[in-house]
Amino acid sequence: MATLTHQDSVTTEHLQLPSSTRKKFITIIAVGIILLIIGAVLAALGIGEEHAATAGHEAGTGAGASAEHHEGSPIWVKRILVSLWHSNVYFIGIAVIGTFFVALQYVAYAGWSVLVKRISEALSAWLLPGAIIMLIVFFVGRHDLFHWTHDGIMTPGHEKYDAIVAGKSGFLNLPFYVIRMVIYLGIWWFFSEKLRKLSLEEDLNGGTEYFHKSINVGALFLVLFAVSSSMAAWDWVMSIDVHWFSTMFGWYVFASWWVSGLAAVTLTAIYLKQAGYLRFLNANHLHDLGKFMFGFSIFWTYIWFSQFMLIWYANLPEEAVYFNQRLGGFNGHYTWIFYFNLVINFAFPFLVMMTRDAKRQMIMLKIVCIAILIGHWFDFYLMIMPATMKGESGFVIEIGIALIFLGSFLLLFTKRLSQASLVPVNHPFLDESVHHTT
Repeated sequence: MATLTHQDSVTTEHLQLPSSTRKKFITIIAVGIILLIIGAVLAALGIGEEHAATAGHEAGTGAGASAEHHEGSPIWVKRILVSLWHSNVYFIGIAVIGTFFVALQYVAYAGWSVLVKRISEALSAWLLPGAIIMLIVFFVGRHDLFHWTHDGIMTPGHEKYDAIVAGKSGFLNLPFYVIRMVIYLGIWWFFSEKLRKLSLEEDLNGGTEYFHKSINVGALFLVLFAVSSSMAAWDWVMSIDVHWFSTMFGWYVFASWWVSGLAAVTLTAIYLKQAGYLRFLNANHLHDLGKFMFGFSIFWTYIWFSQFMLIWYANLPEEAVYFNQRLGGFNGHYTWIFYFNLVINFAFPFLVMMTRDAKRQMIMLKIVCIAILIGHWFDFYLMIMPATMKGESGFVIEIGIALIFLGSFLLLFTKRLSQASLVPVNHPFLDESVHHTT
């Protein structure tokens, strides 16, 4: 296949990030810090917070509600720790989806996506700092996050002994948990760096050798990711509700990560295009990205409905408690988020992107991408907060920490974007991508 490698001076595009843009990212971090401080002060003073005495009894309708509500750190400290975990799980998911997207395109021999390949590669810049943060937060705040880490909970005869939790001790124990966490993050980071290295070497040396090596590396990563992503979802999110489990939960978390990652890639491509970069990117590429987001928003809803419907129909207390807490528990603290989650993550993308034209218009795609990214942050909020904070979660601290993560993520992401050509000039399918039509 003919390539455009002889036109390096034309096709090579390097992102020059203005200092004003970096200042915007730093401003986002600064605003987040201010909100975090304000939220922590308000929480420490008990202003605007619901008290555990009301919320705790409201939750006690089944397994999983037995944890002492006042155990652990002060409320403001606990909210910070839980929010750090929440936002980090969300952004790590987006980061690894960048690698997943690259690997998937290689294995599928896809040509259309070559022009957005560097965006996907750059998303993984958060994996290493995210891994460090995750380990630190776990060791510092594990008792506030995970009921199963409390002392004596798996010891027969202890006053805190819980037979259900003890029955899971073979899997949920501190050494094995940490080992798994390191393995997941290590695998994801290693393959991200390997695919990135092959991609950059291809830019320098040309030929098809690096392309075929990337296919092999990508195929192995997909196999390992299929296992590790589900297990990470069990460990990092589902084990927070330690009495409860769902066999569909790994797919559910993956679907949320996947559609968020697609939105991040699409939104970045649009901003770059509007800034004068990616001049070969056209409405056909946007159309395909829009179809991905449209389809996988429906896929996320399918998983959500399947999980909810089976639990609702069976109506077993040990299963239904999960949705009872989120739909009406804690004096309805999370009820509006429960319905908002469905509207912003399904109804809105579905209705807005239903037509072909909508998937080809940057303004429509931009709105939907932002909605999806916000919506799935709320999705993880709904997964994590009820079991950790009960009815005492809020939004000032949580949004503050999310903004700190967002600004930091954007700084690392754009730095990696600027370190190589936005167009992989020696990719064998570049010509196909440049002339892509749908």
